[in-house]
Amino acid sequence: MDSVRREVLDFYTGLGTKVVDESHDQDTTDLHKCVAYICDSTPDLDKSSLRILVAGALGGRFDHEAGNINVLYRFSTTRIILLSDDCLIYLLPRTHSHEIYIEPSIEGPHCGLIPIGEPARSTTTTGLQWDMTDTEMSFGSLISTSNIVKGEKVTVQSSSDLLWTISIKKV
Repeated sequence: MDSVRREVLDFYTGLGTKVVDESHDQDTTDLHKCVAYICDSTPDLDKSSLRILVAGALGGRFDHEAGNINVLYRFSTTRIILLSDDCLIYLLPRTHSHEIYIEPSIEGPHCGLIPIGEPARSTTTTGLQWDMTDTEMSFGSLISTSNIVKGEKVTVQSSSDLLWTISIKKV
C-alpha cells in the first residue's frame, strides 16, 4: 500500500473493499502480506488444502519476481501458484512425491525444475522428454530448463524443494 495511487485506492474503497494498510512493514513484500492475511483469515482451514493463485506475479522487475518466489518458500505448506501471461510456477516441497497432471490444451509443452536455496542431491522424474534418475541439480551446475512434458502426468521426487514451471499456451 505504500505505492498505491490515490485514485486506485479510492476506486476500491468506493466499492466497499476492506483496505488493510500494512505500509509500516517494509520487511515483507506486498504478496507476503496478502498471503499472511489469507492464512490468518482462514484459521480453521487445513493450510495444505488452501490454494492461492497470484495473477501478474511474473514478468516485471526481477527483484519483485524473486520476492514472489521467496513467498513460495516462506509459505511452503500452502499451494501458491504464480501466474504470468506465458507460464506458471509453484513449489514442490521435498516432503512429498509429486504427481503433476497436465492440461495439454492450456499447459506445456515446455517445463523446468529448478532448485533454489540448496542443491538437489537427487531428483527423479517421469513423464518428461529428458527424465532424470537420481540426478543432482544446483545453480552453477545442471538445472532442468527447456524440458518437455510427454503426456498428461509428470512425477517428481527430490531431496530438495524445487520450483516447477510450465509454459501456458496462448488461446
